[in-house]
Amino acid sequence: MQTGFRHPLLRESIRSSQALTPMQLIQLSDLCASDVAAIWSLVDTPDPALDGTAAWSFEGNGIRTRTTFIQAFRELGLQFTELPNLLKTGERAEDLAGYLDPFYALYVVRESDHDRLAAFARASTRPVINAMSSRGHPCEVLTDACYIDRAIRPLKTATVCLWGPTTNVFRSWHELAAVLGLRLVQVCDERHHDPALPVHFTATAPGHADVVITDGWPRGSEDGAVPLDARHLAHMGSPALLPTPPFTVGRELMIDPRAYPGFTGYRQKTLLLGVQKAIVRYVLQGHA
Repeated sequence: MQTGFRHPLLRESIRSSQALTPMQLIQLSDLCASDVAAIWSLVDTPDPALDGTAAWSFEGNGIRTRTTFIQAFRELGLQFTELPNLLKTGERAEDLAGYLDPFYALYVVRESDHDRLAAFARASTRPVINAMSSRGHPCEVLTDACYIDRAIRPLKTATVCLWGPTTNVFRSWHELAAVLGLRLVQVCDERHHDPALPVHFTATAPGHADVVITDGWPRGSEDGAVPLDARHLAHMGSPALLPTPPFTVGRELMIDPRAYPGFTGYRQKTLLLGVQKAIVRYVLQGHA
């Protein structure tokens, strides 16, 4: 087995990045518009042959994200090692990073404790990718936004409607909207507004949307939360419907998406693989 990265440009960038601040993706506000464009552009380019080891740790099920990241590692030629409950110990983040960094090229971590994940990323000399935390789901949203831009309407001219109380997915959408200057509106009761987010809230369905995104309601948010139904979709001009899985018919949705002509379908989530590979490539190339 060869050691190091076979791809010479990547090998040099990884070596040089060890002495610099690594590229991290903990939240979408870490990026600028050129980063987003560069990541999306990599989706359409041939994969380089990489050689190194990715550490991954996924709290909870993470069925789709786990599936596509592991496949991404395989297709990029990376070895991968699971570190169960990586950040659940009482060990300091800087000690975990200090002991583990010599063995890994990057970390992909799904961890509910966002602050703990961010602390580990700050301490590590390797790229750290947030595969989901309590405050964000950056890889999911970068994928959904890429799909909208390619298959529904150019994102710069699209009106994106988030339906329901604030979730980690919606928070990442607000961050991306700030980075790219998107037209975003979130429909939810005033009691569920997040004062830390920009003012993009309304209590009623807008007169038009190009795409509506739902997410599972956070625990305890049932009071005042309104499920999305066929009347709302018709009022908005029958937009594309992108429900964040796992979705629950009878909770955040009152229609079965499969019966709605504008359902983006299961095929949309296959783009997770391409975007996740692009993210891995981008952070390893040291675009900090």
